[in-house]
Amino acid sequence: MSEGVVRVGEVTDFPPDPVIVAGLRSGDEEVFALLLDEWSRGMLRLARSYVSTAASAEEVVQDTWLAVIRAVGTFEGRSSLRTWVYRILVNTARRRGERESRTIPVSSVGGERPDGARPEGGPEGAALAGEVRALIEKVVGTLPSRQRAVITLRDMEGYGSDEVCEILSISPANQRVLLHRARAAVRDHLAAYYDGIGGP
Repeated sequence: MSEGVVRVGEVTDFPPDPVIVAGLRSGDEEVFALLLDEWSRGMLRLARSYVSTAASAEEVVQDTWLAVIRAVGTFEGRSSLRTWVYRILVNTARRRGERESRTIPVSSVGGERPDGARPEGGPEGAALAGEVRALIEKVVGTLPSRQRAVITLRDMEGYGSDEVCEILSISPANQRVLLHRARAAVRDHLAAYYDGIGGP
């Protein structure tokens, strides 16, 4: 195992990019397993913003990892490794989505609200949270693809604006507009939902 990488069950600090890159280039399976554990869920969530089914999203993630392994020797460190991997993912997902040539249905948001809140209040609270989550999924699924990608990265994955701009190859101003519109759409639907049930 590469120096500086601890076993997955013992991870406290994620290893720096040079350690990870060296491990990938040398074929270190533990390094690769660490990346799979840390990043695959978020990658799947973002891929789901571009393609029509969960199965397609899983294939996009698999294809992305294969591309990463093949191309890691060319990684120059001009961006973070995570940004580089996610850009490969976005390009792969876009190509797959274009091939599917149909409207993308409901996106998966991984079972969490955009604010990261967990269901509270016992069974009733969990049921309400489930309804809200389903509504958010529905709204996010109807957004234009770039708005879907931005809100997924920012609010579901917790990426910073600079990194989102680099991953999606968009300007900071464009990122702000896309995020504002996506959040506004979600807020409007949530407000209407809460008004309909007499408030949260």
